[in-house]
Amino acid sequence: MKETVYLALTPEGARSAVALARTTGCVVWVGSDGHSPEEHHQFCSEGIKHTLFDYPLADAEPDVVEDALSTVMEHHPNAIIWLQRLG
Repeated sequence: MKETVYLALTPEGARSAVALARTTGCVVWVGSDGHSPEEHHQFCSEGIKHTLFDYPLADAEPDVVEDALSTVMEHHPNAIIWLQRLG
């Protein structure tokens, strides 16, 4: 089975993705505005595969989101990647 990765763009999306990760083991990537560094550390200590970008994604321009997606694809080349849709 292929690895599943969620790229969350908002804090709400990040919370949903982390909740899903707790039950499925999926990987979660979020912008710096998705969780605090303390929450990131907590999730990692719980065994959740969680990566926190050092820049925000909630109100990012499309090219910034595309760059974030490219980074996720680079780190997880054979994964199924879900991208949070806004709007």
